[in-house]
Amino acid sequence: MVSDMTQENALTRLEPSGVKSLLQKSVGLKILMAISGVILVGYLLGHLAGNLLIFAGPEAINGYAAALHSNLPLLWGTRVVLLLSFVTHIVSAVKLIARNVQARPISYRVKRDVATNYAARTMRWTGPIVLFFVLYHLAHLTFGVSMGNYEHSFTDLYSNLVNGFRLPWVTSIYVIANLCVGFHLYHGVWSMTQSVGINSPRYQPMFRRISVGVAGLITAGNLSIPLSVLLGIVS
Repeated sequence: MVSDMTQENALTRLEPSGVKSLLQKSVGLKILMAISGVILVGYLLGHLAGNLLIFAGPEAINGYAAALHSNLPLLWGTRVVLLLSFVTHIVSAVKLIARNVQARPISYRVKRDVATNYAARTMRWTGPIVLFFVLYHLAHLTFGVSMGNYEHSFTDLYSNLVNGFRLPWVTSIYVIANLCVGFHLYHGVWSMTQSVGINSPRYQPMFRRISVGVAGLITAGNLSIPLSVLLGIVS
């Protein structure tokens, strides 16, 4: 009896705890992806709301940018949370993909190209595209690495957007990348409901509409800015 208890205590001490334990379980990885995904979607909605001020004119969007950068605790607190969420999302995704590959080393001879399955498979491609786009976006509008024949300004966001999106190749990058973001969001929001156990057939149509709505809203909003500049609506 004592020996059994000793072995049990030893096994308990050997078991990982906290986040480490969660990362070793597929369901834990899915939960971490869902939580980090919610944070990232929330940021995208807030980021879009701020960027849409470009339609209100230079003073509105430049004032928004100045107020944001003057509040350093909020600015850097947001950046830290975003970085942690982004890293958690990527690490969880890579681990889940690796486990799926190990579980099915031999691919199926016949694949059903159902929309959901197609979206799930292409997540492996849209994910890296979104990652590279984030890096490009930071270089373009945050770190001041000019992408074209204009000088970047750290105080005039309106001019940066207008001068940047007047270049067709820059706008093309944003259009293609944001379409990938939208596709990634659609499947991500849809998968999130299943990851947290909300996968009842009764609610699936509602959650699918929510997924389409969130992805469509963010994609349409993000695309409206570069396309409006390129078409001369905003100048």
